[in-house]
Amino acid sequence: MDIDVLYRPVNSVARVRLQTGERIVAEPSAMIGMSTSVSMTTGMRGSSQGNGGGLLGKIAGAAKSMLAGESFFTNTFTANSPGEVLLAPALSGDIIVEELPQRGITMQSGAYVANTPGVDIQTKIGGGVTFFGGEGMFVLKATPSAPGQKVVIASFGGIEEMQVDGSMVVDNGHLVAWDSGLDLSLHKAATGWIGSFLSGEGKVFHINGQGRVWIQTRQPIGFGRAIASLLPPRQ
Repeated sequence: MDIDVLYRPVNSVARVRLQTGERIVAEPSAMIGMSTSVSMTTGMRGSSQGNGGGLLGKIAGAAKSMLAGESFFTNTFTANSPGEVLLAPALSGDIIVEELPQRGITMQSGAYVANTPGVDIQTKIGGGVTFFGGEGMFVLKATPSAPGQKVVIASFGGIEEMQVDGSMVVDNGHLVAWDSGLDLSLHKAATGWIGSFLSGEGKVFHINGQGRVWIQTRQPIGFGRAIASLLPPRQ
């Protein structure tokens, strides 16, 4: 399997080249097109990835996915002979393909696009906010079942990898993903809520440890507000 990224960085598309028998698992609606030699099946998140967990586990997972705004279902694309699949997120921006470390990568829910079959994708409680800047509770954690597994991650705008060696502060609306071994805590950007409000920054994450974080150059909430300010008032 080869995954490369086309049309970077604004309108990125992940092109997945599959050999006979290879599979890629993707978020529903991520598929742009595929070869006629590739077949698609739809199943519950985890069922096509060999995750088990039993009926109660799947029901709990479904509830978390719904609360996170994510589909509990995924599409699995299987090559009956060599072919390719084109995948993209809903919003404009960049895409990265990351090989997962043993401890995995955690991401805000809107960043997930796809993964190789040997990856466990779980919805986790994530500290009280979603990472596009709106109120929420959940994030996605991708953990490999074997070496060499990959995840496809999308951002709004460009995406930048940064190395944390001690501590770092990142605006909560710009944080896309991070190595799961890092410790994150949510704080006001300025002293006091009034100062945070007037600064326009609101909340930030204090990130501690050693590992990587990925940040996006834009955030959908701020972009939506900018567009709304240009629209005529409702009659």
